[in-house]
Amino acid sequence: MHRTTHTLGCQGRIIATALGCTALVLTATAAANAAPHRDTARQTLPARDGWASLGTGTTGGAAARPAQVHTVTTWEGFRAALAGDGDAPRIIKVKGTLDATASGCAAFEAEGYDFDTYLADYDPAVWGYDTPVSGPQEDLRAASADNQAQAIKAYVPANTTIVGVGKDAGIVGASLQVKGVDNVIVRNLTLESPLDCFPQWDPTDGATGAWNSEYDSLVVYGSTHIWIDHNTFSDGRHPDSSLPSYYGEVYQQHDGELDIVRGADLVTASWNVFADHDKTLMIGNSDSAGDTDRGKLRVTLHHNLFRDIVERAPRVRFGKVDTYNNHYVVDKDAYAYSFGIGAESQLVAEANSFTLPAGVGAGRILKKWKDSPVTAERNHVNGRAVDLVAVHNAEVPEETLRSGAGWTPTLRTRLDHPRAVPGLVVHRAGAGRLR
Repeated sequence: MHRTTHTLGCQGRIIATALGCTALVLTATAAANAAPHRDTARQTLPARDGWASLGTGTTGGAAARPAQVHTVTTWEGFRAALAGDGDAPRIIKVKGTLDATASGCAAFEAEGYDFDTYLADYDPAVWGYDTPVSGPQEDLRAASADNQAQAIKAYVPANTTIVGVGKDAGIVGASLQVKGVDNVIVRNLTLESPLDCFPQWDPTDGATGAWNSEYDSLVVYGSTHIWIDHNTFSDGRHPDSSLPSYYGEVYQQHDGELDIVRGADLVTASWNVFADHDKTLMIGNSDSAGDTDRGKLRVTLHHNLFRDIVERAPRVRFGKVDTYNNHYVVDKDAYAYSFGIGAESQLVAEANSFTLPAGVGAGRILKKWKDSPVTAERNHVNGRAVDLVAVHNAEVPEETLRSGAGWTPTLRTRLDHPRAVPGLVVHRAGAGRLR
């Protein structure tokens, strides 16, 4: 049973730590452990648990008949389970690790494509920086990219629950597409960011050009009532530090971990881990998308761990986004910002916790992209309360932000004290910790 609580006074039995209230709340844990066993595959989003609980709520495939419950152990089996049954409720249980690119990048290459020839043809010393690349090798690169896209994208139908079995279930090299549907649940999966085998060189991107890649681990596009819970998103075996450089620029093969875009609405992302990534979580992908996004992109992010990410945690356009009780652990060498304030956004950031290393000021937590109001209250940095807007405006006066997002979130089942958040989130968020 979920109960609305407000524990901003460090209430309950708590293990004392160096951060005072930062700890596990034992009473809640004991109650959860004492509860009778439930089939996690048929669990639904609790009432009042973020925007995805609004209206009809989010039930995924909870009503699936036995014939629509599938256990899959291969990528091919997973896509087959998604393809059948129309919009009838379905449950797909993922057992072990599914690999969408087990055959390697060479399997996607169009005949005649050769990366060494590509590098020679579009070397800035030959091609320059003023014109986008074109010609036979670029056409073959694009054809190869299409081959990969067809192989690694999986389209999730309405009324579906996808849930990992046990502690080691996951998907690598794939992009889950939740596009134009309603009522989807994704839980208990380790999702390793797909590697784009065929990034495009754009000599006009910035002063020295850039490699641009495709494929997010999970895309919510024009869909409603989506619950993303207890997953772990990371670059896994292929961190950016392992990627080569060409033309003096990193051969970037990653895009985002989670994108919520193009009229998507009523999304709750809870108890996930987002780790070791650059462009992490984007809500709204274009300033010019107001026709589809205005009045939508209502998203709740709570009790997520953002560890050693560079930026976009999240970056917001248009939406009313409630970001509370998340924990951010910052890497000094890579960090850019956490909350990106974009066009017509209305972000509420409340009771979050940040661990910043020496040399990283709290003013960097917020980043102004457009003049939009933001509410940032009761957030803690290194265990102490900090007014994020005031600190940002003092440290970055050329990007002055306005306080007051203009709305007050009400769809919350609990609000923990920010000093308790690190202990709760570190010990309970991510794949393999679903109960």
